[in-house]
Amino acid sequence: MHHQDSLSRTRRLLLGGMAGAAALLGVPRRGLSAAAPEAAAETALTADQVFNIADFEALARAKLPPAHFGYVASGVDDDRTVGVNHEAYSHIQIRSRRFVDVSKLDTSRMILGKRWSQPVYFSAVSSMRAFHPDAEVGVARAAASRQIRMMLSTGASCAVEEVAAARNAPFWQQLYATNDWQVTEAIVRRAQNAGCDAIVLTVDVLPGRNTETLFRAMRQDTRVCTQCHVGNSHDMVGRAPLFAGLDVSHVTDLTPLNMSGDYLERLRKMVSVKFMVKGVVTAEDAVLALHAGADGIVVSNHGGRAEETLRSTIECLPEIVAAVGGRIPVFIDGGIRRGTDIFKALALGATAVGIGRPQAWGLAAFGQPGVEAVADIFTRELQIIMRQAGTPTLASINKDHLAWPKL
Repeated sequence: MHHQDSLSRTRRLLLGGMAGAAALLGVPRRGLSAAAPEAAAETALTADQVFNIADFEALARAKLPPAHFGYVASGVDDDRTVGVNHEAYSHIQIRSRRFVDVSKLDTSRMILGKRWSQPVYFSAVSSMRAFHPDAEVGVARAAASRQIRMMLSTGASCAVEEVAAARNAPFWQQLYATNDWQVTEAIVRRAQNAGCDAIVLTVDVLPGRNTETLFRAMRQDTRVCTQCHVGNSHDMVGRAPLFAGLDVSHVTDLTPLNMSGDYLERLRKMVSVKFMVKGVVTAEDAVLALHAGADGIVVSNHGGRAEETLRSTIECLPEIVAAVGGRIPVFIDGGIRRGTDIFKALALGATAVGIGRPQAWGLAAFGQPGVEAVADIFTRELQIIMRQAGTPTLASINKDHLAWPKL
């Protein structure tokens, strides 16, 4: 039932336009006048007045053109893995504890040699200018103001140097390695020179993804967009600033189809900062990444955009945690919408969690303040459940605080 509700909500948002978005937010129908629908759909809300993460999705839909909302909403095939990613959290219960001193909470943690104030980072989302003119620079400023780590996409709308200046602190660079080693080397070198302290290789995006929701949204959108798409091209390699000045004539795929353990070892030797692998969903691949010298693993199915396997990332997490045995940190993204979701991931062994779509929704709805509000909600909700579960520190969160209902 949860899964069906999740899917119908997104589809209604996509097809219902501003009226549908406002209805899902509880805005009275009479407030949507036929004479001025755009103005009517604009509520008087400020970013800090939004109740929860899910409401930002409806607000983003009210602001965005169909294709841009379709881009962030789309999974593959029937979008079922998108829904499963979040639904799986609803099958995990939290065991509350009462007789623990939680007068002081500490959400900080040492991760890869750095002190994080909270176990959350903004994951890589490409083409953020599709959601707001400030694009990745707005996200970087929000990350700076909330002291949250940021992972920058290879397909970012803004130059890496511009984002680094806005973040004013080390960041992670997500990497689509492409099938051209010279291009890969150039991207890594530029990101490292700009101040990134980790390269995060994405391994789950292969050619031939069937992003039906995006295709349907594009049919509704008749605009010719040249602001984001040079020559109206949707080719990342041809438009993303990180590829500017490079000879990309030999690039045909974002992910090498011959990727193996040997490839990972070669890339590990070339990277001079921390090296992580994103898109791992099995113990076997986690062990290969570990043996190749990875400093961290991100359990991810690209938010349901990489594959229609119907296997959520939270279900994949335990076997990967067990496989690496504490030798390197394990991160997770996909479907995280509540502070309780963060808590459950930490209890199952995640070091920290990545936030993808919610930052795009917040940016679309309000710009930088929207991204900050998303971060604030996650922080507040995590602190609330930590008190209820009797866990004053992140280190005190473990599997003993979870339960699963009998089916």
